[in-house]
Amino acid sequence: MMNINKYITSIGAFLLLFMSLYITACKDSFLDVKPSTDIVSPKTLDDFQQMLDYPRINQTSALPFLASDEYSIPEEKDWLAQSNLERNVYIWSDDRYGGQTSIEDFNYPYEGIFYANSVISGMENLKETGSDRKKYNHILGQAYFARAFACFDLVKNFAAPYDAVSTGKELGIPLKRSPNIDQVVERSTIQENYDQILSDLNRATSLLDALITANRNRANKPSAYALAARIYLSMRDYESAEKYADSCLVLYDKLIDYNTVSLTAAAPFTLGNEESMLYSTVGRNYSLVLYASTQNMSIDTDLYNLYTDNDLRKFIFFSKNAANGLIKTKRGYSGSSRFPYSGLATDEIYLIKAECAARKNELYTCKDYLFKLLSKRYKTGTFTMDNFSTQDEALKKVLTERRKELVWRAGLRWDDIRRLNKEDANISLTRRLGNRTYLLEIGSPRFTFPIPTNESIFYTNNK
Repeated sequence: MMNINKYITSIGAFLLLFMSLYITACKDSFLDVKPSTDIVSPKTLDDFQQMLDYPRINQTSALPFLASDEYSIPEEKDWLAQSNLERNVYIWSDDRYGGQTSIEDFNYPYEGIFYANSVISGMENLKETGSDRKKYNHILGQAYFARAFACFDLVKNFAAPYDAVSTGKELGIPLKRSPNIDQVVERSTIQENYDQILSDLNRATSLLDALITANRNRANKPSAYALAARIYLSMRDYESAEKYADSCLVLYDKLIDYNTVSLTAAAPFTLGNEESMLYSTVGRNYSLVLYASTQNMSIDTDLYNLYTDNDLRKFIFFSKNAANGLIKTKRGYSGSSRFPYSGLATDEIYLIKAECAARKNELYTCKDYLFKLLSKRYKTGTFTMDNFSTQDEALKKVLTERRKELVWRAGLRWDDIRRLNKEDANISLTRRLGNRTYLLEIGSPRFTFPIPTNESIFYTNNK
C-alpha cells in the first residue's frame, strides 16, 4: 500500500531544495518566485521519478466542494465561524476570495505543472540505454499525465464551461509549457487549453505502462484513459467519452462488493483500494471540506434521502448525528486521510459508459453497466433492475446514480451542474442563512471562479 510520507522522506537533495523554495512561494504566488541557482539538477531516471512522487503532484482544488449543493450549513452562526473565503464561496459572492490576492487552489496545480515541465524538459537531455526505454517512457508518461491533470483542474474551475461554439473565443488559463518561471505567457483560449490537455494525455497514453501497481499515486495507462473519459464527458463529447471509458475498462474494470466493506468504520476504504486507479486528494484544508471536521454542516438531506436502507452506500458514505440529525461524510476513497478523494476510479468510468450509452439510446447497454455497478452497492439479494422503457428514463437513472455514487468526490457534482446546464438541465442553487436567501442563477458567471488578482504577474493582462 502506498505511503505518501515515505515519498517525502525519500526525496533527494535536489527535490528538497525545490520543495523549500516553492512551498514557501505558495504563500504569495507560486509562479512569482525566481529559480535559485543552487538547485541540484536531477541526473537519473530515479531522480525524475522522485520529482513526480512529490505529494503536490495531482492535488486538486477544493473550491468546487465549497460551492456545490452536496451540503448545507443549517445555522448562520456556524457559517459566520468559517473563514472569509469559505463564507463567500458558500454563498457564491462576487468577491469569492474576500480580498485575498493569492489562492492556493490556483497555485497548487501550477506547482504540479512546474514539476511536470521540469521532468519533461530535463528528460530530453537524459542519456538512456535500450534497457531503460520502458522505464524512461513510463516516467515521461507520468509527467505528461500530471501536466494534463493539473491543467484540466485549472480550466474546469477558472474558465467557463466548455462549449464548442464559444470556447475558441473565450479566455481560459495561461498554459505553462516550460519550467522557466521568468517566462511570461498570455491567457490561452479555452479551446487551446483543452487542445493542450488532450495532446498531453494522448502522449501519456502512448508512454505509460498498463499495470496498476501499489504506488497508486503514479499514473498508468488505465488512469490516463479514465481522465480522458472524464474530460470528454465535461466537454459533452459523449462519443469520445465512451471510447475512452471502453479503453479504460478493457484494461482495468475491478469493482468492490460493498457487502465486504465495514458499515461502521470511520474510514471504510483503504488508500489503495482496488477501484482506485490513480490516488489524489484536494490540496487545501478548508474546514468545510475535510471529512468530519465541521460539526455543524450536513450533507444535503434531499441527496441523503435518495439512498434506501438496502443501499449500502447510505451507511458506508455517511454517519448520522443522533443528537441533532446532521449527516456527516465519512472518509471515503482517501482512506485515513481527512482530504476528499479526487482521483480516478472504476465506478466513475462505469457511470460514464452508462451515460454515454443512454445518450445514444442504447438502453440495454446502459442497464448492463448500471447493473454491474449497483449490484455491488446493495445488500446481497436485494437489488433488482427493470428494463428502461425510454431514453429519458435511462438518463435520469444514470444521473441520479452518478450523484449518489460520486458524492464528495473530485468536485464532480459542481462540474456536472456546469455541464448539465449546457444540456438544458436548468439547475439553479439556493442557500438559506437566517432570514436571507442566496441564489446562483442558471448561466451565472459565478459558476466560474475568478483567477486571483495577483496572478497577472505571470501572464499578459489580455482579459
